[in-house]
Amino acid sequence: MEETSMKQVAADLLKIKAVSLSPQQPFTWASGIKSPIYCDNRLTISYPLIRQRIASGLTALIKQSFPEAEVIAGTATAGIPHAAWVADRLNLPMVYVRSKPKDHGQGHQIEGVLRPGQKTVLIDDLISTGGSVLKAVTAAQKEQAKVIGVVGIFSYQLSAAKQNFAAAQIPFFTLTNYHELIEVAKQEKYIDEQELKLLYAWHQDPTDWQQS
Repeated sequence: MEETSMKQVAADLLKIKAVSLSPQQPFTWASGIKSPIYCDNRLTISYPLIRQRIASGLTALIKQSFPEAEVIAGTATAGIPHAAWVADRLNLPMVYVRSKPKDHGQGHQIEGVLRPGQKTVLIDDLISTGGSVLKAVTAAQKEQAKVIGVVGIFSYQLSAAKQNFAAAQIPFFTLTNYHELIEVAKQEKYIDEQELKLLYAWHQDPTDWQQS
């Protein structure tokens, strides 16, 4: 398996259209935010070589940044398959965290065995503001797990994420990010110089686009 680099992961995401760039006709996210980029990393599970590179990269991130990890947790639903592959590589227990507790049965929000005090790393596919994965962090902490960090495939590098993770005192790392991706997109001619400027402008002030 070749080494997983930020540029390699970015190129993979662009190749399979897990990330789409449209500076001229922005997408509207579920939150209502207008954005020139749309990311659906769920597509990665259908490409064996790419998902293997991602699993290799996430495993390396955890070994480097959180070597004391005792449990790998995946966020439902997009983080689950990646957490399973990584937990297998690390030979560690795995759990997954629902977005909310089940409304039937025992009402679990965390599936699997998560014991008090276990050092846990959460895996998500995408970091935007960090809101959803930090809810999963809170759910794990309610079970008295010791969440030591979060890793993911891609980050938009929004200032809100940095602020939210800092407030929660949770470190996070991703395999690639917004700036790496748009640089690769320019190199591979997915976008031209003018579109590159628009993509940088959005990232500098996303709120400016909401008025257009």
